[in-house]
Amino acid sequence: MFKSCLCKPSRLMGKSMQFKYFSICNFPDIDTNYYCDVKNMTEIRQNIQSRKGIGNIEKMHEIYNLLKSTPIANETYKNLKENLYKELACLPNRTHPIVKTYEEQPHLIHEINKKKDFGNYKPLEFSEITNLLNLMRTDKLGHTCGNKSYYYIGELAELEEALIKYTVSELLKENFKLVSVPDILSSNVLQSCGMMINTDRTQIYSLDPVHHGPDLYLSGTAEMSLAGLLRDSLHDTNNLPLKLAAVSRCYRAETSNVVEERGTYRVHQFTKVEMFTVTTREQSDDMLEYLRGMQEHLFSPLGLHMRVLDMPPHELGAPAYRKYDIEAWMPGRSNYGEISSCSNCTDYQSRRLNIKYYDCNSEKYVHTLNGTACAIPRMLIALLETHQEPKGKINIPIALQPYFSGKQFISKNSNVPKLKLLKIK
Repeated sequence: MFKSCLCKPSRLMGKSMQFKYFSICNFPDIDTNYYCDVKNMTEIRQNIQSRKGIGNIEKMHEIYNLLKSTPIANETYKNLKENLYKELACLPNRTHPIVKTYEEQPHLIHEINKKKDFGNYKPLEFSEITNLLNLMRTDKLGHTCGNKSYYYIGELAELEEALIKYTVSELLKENFKLVSVPDILSSNVLQSCGMMINTDRTQIYSLDPVHHGPDLYLSGTAEMSLAGLLRDSLHDTNNLPLKLAAVSRCYRAETSNVVEERGTYRVHQFTKVEMFTVTTREQSDDMLEYLRGMQEHLFSPLGLHMRVLDMPPHELGAPAYRKYDIEAWMPGRSNYGEISSCSNCTDYQSRRLNIKYYDCNSEKYVHTLNGTACAIPRMLIALLETHQEPKGKINIPIALQPYFSGKQFISKNSNVPKLKLLKIK
């Protein structure tokens, strides 16, 4: 079987997370034993189709067979090898056997908390609430920060900070290690994590290469920065699982015309607390259940009605082997909205970033997992719509009050006046 070039990884020094970086080779160690085996073609083809992926297993095998018959000294060998890895990189991860049995609809695992009864009162949408209480500005920001942007004002900005502090506090209790991450990354890290760039489906903002140098992009999630931190590292199996967390700004170029995703439900930048874990092969299934349980532990005290979903194949991104979503009921919208997800990426990312662990005199690729601990805009939508009162105030869940200066509710903001935009003649 065709073997790819590997770099010698550095050794991770205990739990201090002090390790050296080495230049990674051009060709990651993608599992060619699986993808290039003719016996697996039907399974891989079906996986691509069910996940609505863009990989082409037939083209990959065509290049692979041509490469096998081409001498290394031949001038076409290098280009063939590069094309092979381009095709391999497009193929999705395998899919969990249980998930394969799902069709188009997700599998409901369970619901959490009951829907709030508003009686005869018709709950308002988030944008209506924030307008009445003067808590947010989204209108006419084109000259300041562009479309799909926003300002949180007064106690809504305080609530954002309270959510972050509450979430981080709970994660630290669970021995997550907090990391402050960069928001600018190279394409190698992004692509190794499964993000597509420089395509018509890209979700990534790129920096102007003339002014900032080539190959720099704004990060869409701290998952990618945390994965990049561990690139070319070798871990002692006794130190796994490794649990990391980060608070970061996330930048998404995606847009949506779907009515349910109006307002600040889908925006170009937002704050998110992310969980990222590294495990052995044997630990990753249990770790995914742990991350889902951690999300339920964080969200349940907030009084939101939620449903926990095991997502079908077509909802999985290329790196994910299995993914859970948690959707919160948003009464003003009269609809559910996704507030978090957690995924097991098995060795999809670790093979591309060369992250290994040492076990019984052999080196193996770790499994990486990620999960949303708190995505601010959607959490605020769910909180304000759920805890609004007819008399014009927002009750604060008891779990958040210690991080909200002890205040029990949000009322109309009168400290910052409403802005009136004037036309300049």
